[in-house]
Amino acid sequence: MIHYSQVCLDTFGYELPPRTITSEDIEKRLAPVYERLHLPAGRLELMSGIKQRRLWHPGTQPSHAATMAGRRVLEKAGVNAKEIDCLIFTSVSRDMMEPATASFVHNNLGLPQSALIFDISNACLGFLDGMVMLANMIELGQVSNGLIVSGETAEDLLESTLVTLLSDPTLSRKSIKPAFASLTIGSGSVGLFMRKTKGSEDGVRLVHGAWQANTSHSDLCHGGKESNSTLMATNSEELLHRGVETAQSTWTRFSAKKGWGREDIDRYFCHQVGSAHARLLFENLGLSPDKNFETLAILGNVGSVSAPITMAMAMEQQVYTPGQKGALLGIGSGINCMMLGVEW
Repeated sequence: MIHYSQVCLDTFGYELPPRTITSEDIEKRLAPVYERLHLPAGRLELMSGIKQRRLWHPGTQPSHAATMAGRRVLEKAGVNAKEIDCLIFTSVSRDMMEPATASFVHNNLGLPQSALIFDISNACLGFLDGMVMLANMIELGQVSNGLIVSGETAEDLLESTLVTLLSDPTLSRKSIKPAFASLTIGSGSVGLFMRKTKGSEDGVRLVHGAWQANTSHSDLCHGGKESNSTLMATNSEELLHRGVETAQSTWTRFSAKKGWGREDIDRYFCHQVGSAHARLLFENLGLSPDKNFETLAILGNVGSVSAPITMAMAMEQQVYTPGQKGALLGIGSGINCMMLGVEW
């Protein structure tokens, strides 16, 4: 468990891709497969709870998406790019193997040469890990501020999955299951400017956190296993149960801190995989689903962007307001889980 006393979540910013694709649109593309396997229309939205997800224009790189979010953050915060001490890029998606995608974002935003920059990769948990790394540096006095960005690009994964499913004549109801999770993925970008607190200010503060690893189940979700391929294979049902199991252990550690029990937290902002996942998660942890602010139906699973963009939207819509406690919860394939407590 970690504790913080000097970390302010100053400003969130996000960018939504311009194109919208519905679950119905995806099923229309897959009509030949649905007909051959006798799958009922509406199955995708019914099983996932996702009505639509967003996509970038063709050719948009993760660094482009992250740059848009980073620029939005700096504008909202009124911060000069030359004042940034650290940049962390945290997406599942990345421009290429080398160099770090943070390099392109750093150049695009015009950040100073003195800034510490690097990528963090941990599946859908990357952004929360980035928050912890930056918070640690702020607490230690190594930096006074920093920018965390994530830009997820689902276009290639979604298209390659559709093409593969349509071209496989041996596909069965059983063999199609590992591809289902790929049809829930969406694109988006988010950024966060974090800094050292100034006295007794009333901003959103990162207070504490806890995490848990359950890596004996690292075989449940693999993406890009084959060279030059974005395809994913996911054992969704088993990943659901093992992920919730890991979240239960994380919650036990997180809620052990006084003032952070079930009745103390006003809002939850979770990495969102599907509606069934959310129901089982809150049921097993004994948490009130009414406190869970969701963007799943309109954004889908946006990888590392999901939890922070959901919190940003809750603040924007005044669902999460001053005087409240919030909790960010992320579960990433691997399996890793992290929960962060924020206080406004």
